[in-house]
Amino acid sequence: MKTDIILAGVGGQGILSIATILGAAALSDNLYLKQAEVHGMSQRGGDVMSCLRLSSSPIASDLIPQGKADLVVSLEPMEALRYIQWLSPQGWIVTNTVPMVNITSYPPMEDITGALDATGRVVSFDMDEVAKEVASARASNMVLLGAAAPMIDIPVDKIENAIREVFGAKGERIVENNLMAFRAGLEKAKAIINR
Repeated sequence: MKTDIILAGVGGQGILSIATILGAAALSDNLYLKQAEVHGMSQRGGDVMSCLRLSSSPIASDLIPQGKADLVVSLEPMEALRYIQWLSPQGWIVTNTVPMVNITSYPPMEDITGALDATGRVVSFDMDEVAKEVASARASNMVLLGAAAPMIDIPVDKIENAIREVFGAKGERIVENNLMAFRAGLEKAKAIINR
C-alpha cells in the first residue's frame, strides 16, 4: 500500500489539522509516514501545502515528485489548481468549490473548474455549505477529509478515532461536530464517485 497526498489550502482553513489526523490514523494502522509542510508567509490567508506520504513499506523521502501524487486535496479550488502538476495520471482531486479570493489576479472560476475537470477524476462540491448544514462552518476541513477518505487506504474507523484523539481536549461537542462533518463529506463523495 502506498498513498501520496498533497494537502493544499489557505492558512487558517485547517489543512494541517487534516494532516495531523491522517498521520495519527496511519500510525494506528501500522503504516509508515513522512510529511513535509510549506506555510506561505506563515500567516492566515497565505498558501499552505503539505506532502503526506503513507505506505506499508519504509519511505525514503518526505517530498512527492511532480506527476506522482495519488491525491490532491484542497479546501480552495485555486490551490487545487496550483498543485495539479503533482497529480499522477490515475490520481484524484478532491476540492471545495468555494473560492477564497485573496488576490486581485484570482482566475475566473470557470477556468479553474475546467482545468480541474479535465483531469477526469474530481470530487468537488460546496464543502462550506455541507459543514454548515451538519455541524458548523468551521468544520469544512472535516467535510474535505471525509470526501477524500474513499481514496485513502486507511479504514474509516481509524480516521474517526484519530479525529476523536486530535479534538478530544476541546470537548465532546467539538468531537461530534467534526465526526458529523467527516461522515457527511464521506457520503457526498461516495455519491459523486458512484454516479
